[in-house]
Amino acid sequence: MQSQVIPGILEKEWDQIETKLEQIKTFTTSAHIDITDGKFVNNKTFLDPEPFKKYSSDIFFELHMMVENPEGFIEPWGKAGFRRFLGHIEYMSSQKEFVEQAKKYGEAGIALDGPTHISRIKIPFEQLDTVLVYTSNRVGFSGPPLMEDRLDKVRHLRKLTNIPIEVDGGVNDKTILRAREAGATRFVSTSYIWQSENPIEQFKKLA
Repeated sequence: MQSQVIPGILEKEWDQIETKLEQIKTFTTSAHIDITDGKFVNNKTFLDPEPFKKYSSDIFFELHMMVENPEGFIEPWGKAGFRRFLGHIEYMSSQKEFVEQAKKYGEAGIALDGPTHISRIKIPFEQLDTVLVYTSNRVGFSGPPLMEDRLDKVRHLRKLTNIPIEVDGGVNDKTILRAREAGATRFVSTSYIWQSENPIEQFKKLA
């Protein structure tokens, strides 16, 4: 299964997001957009999907939804051109409804926060396009290190399914190797790429 590195963006202001999208266009074709609503975690990001429309023909957008009732966010973001939806089961009222809504616009993925066990996934894997495992402590902030025991969830999932497994949290040029060995195939990197004077070179080290 082909692996993929996807730059992550977690920002409160559109101008910061746009600056990163302009850079992303120069070295890859996908972006992982984090949204938080201040309820799931004590952090709130930019939450207006409209400005993303101008980039949706050039960039494949996936949405990491760290929000209450993520199924309610799908339609506006889907209409803005997002094509993959990663919803957290911790605040999801219906996994079945979430998957049905997501598939109207693209791909459906279930996301697990750091402490959440994979037994919380109640939807059959064959109905999912991907599973995201958050590999730091708790979602909502960029920068925490990857925790090795989170990779145990990746190993467990890989024994159960062949669908893409995405990891997010503490991905850098060292930890990506261990995550790949554990069975992950997509790797979201945020702080490692952007807290650098040369994001393109950082991306290349991962890819």
